[in-house]
Amino acid sequence: MAEKDYYKILGVEKSANEDEIKRAFRKLAHEHHPDKGGKEEKFKEVNEAYQVLGDKEKRSRYDQFGSADGPQGFPGGFGGAGFDPSQFGDLGDIFGSFFGGGGGGRQRARPRGEDIHVDTTMSFKESVFGVSKDVPLSKQSTCERCAGNGGEPGSKMKTCDACKGKGFTTATQRTILGSVQVRHECNECHGRGEKPEKVCTTCHGSGIVHARKTIRVDIPAGVEDGMQVRVRGEGESIGMQGEPGDLYLNLHISSDPRFEREGSTIYSSKKIGFTQAALGDSVEVDTVDGVVTMKIPPGTQNGDELRLKGKGVVSGRSGNRGDQIVVMKVITPTKIDRKTRELLEEANLRES
Repeated sequence: MAEKDYYKILGVEKSANEDEIKRAFRKLAHEHHPDKGGKEEKFKEVNEAYQVLGDKEKRSRYDQFGSADGPQGFPGGFGGAGFDPSQFGDLGDIFGSFFGGGGGGRQRARPRGEDIHVDTTMSFKESVFGVSKDVPLSKQSTCERCAGNGGEPGSKMKTCDACKGKGFTTATQRTILGSVQVRHECNECHGRGEKPEKVCTTCHGSGIVHARKTIRVDIPAGVEDGMQVRVRGEGESIGMQGEPGDLYLNLHISSDPRFEREGSTIYSSKKIGFTQAALGDSVEVDTVDGVVTMKIPPGTQNGDELRLKGKGVVSGRSGNRGDQIVVMKVITPTKIDRKTRELLEEANLRES
């Protein structure tokens, strides 16, 4: 299956820098968010593209191989149409045995458990300051009784009879290169070369149990809607066979009618009266830190922007907070008394 064109999905050139990719992601995530009438499928596609292009290592692999997971198939036509690797067994083992003298080639990566993806919702304020979330999970976990080794506590380990302590078994297999010896991980000891004399009474030797577990995850300040937080090793466990997967929190940030965000800057608006705009005043303004007092200079016009320093969002690069921009909404009175009218007419005559 062809790899998706992540650059096309985000609408950026291949030469785009990190800031351009981030801006494109923010715009599209806001546009396609399901809570704002967008399509969930498109929102997930945009998020998937950003998870690759927003990560230097993944982007490098994607640019080089067309996949964030690295090269697929083999050069010279082995990965082409009509080739079925399954009929030749594990080619990694075959080539390792052929070139490395009975399997002495590159060490195979240990298998991993499945990753777990969980959606979590947080408030606008929590996204600004960060928050700790308790995430309940029901998953395959490492057995606490045996710590994942499959043996009853206090039980000694003995040499595996199936592989004679080697951790692998060998077999002769016919391939496109002729008959070669292929090395397989031992199914009895899962590559360890030893087994416990008594198996764990809780997990029956597997090293894993299905259980409910609550994980506390610290979500950093400044996260944005559609981002993911990764917790290593908290995915599905596969016990002695390999490493556990990871937990991914998919973040959904609730909107706040008082605020809009653009990068590290927060935008809000403040309604003021005609007299306040003309003469100046001190007014109370909502911020994520609470209500603060802001001075309005005389002669303020409708649409003027006043800045509150350090009332924005933490910038990932500097660690400093951005600013809050307050847009003035001057309310013109529909009814005025006689004295006010006279004063306004007098001021108008002076100006003309």
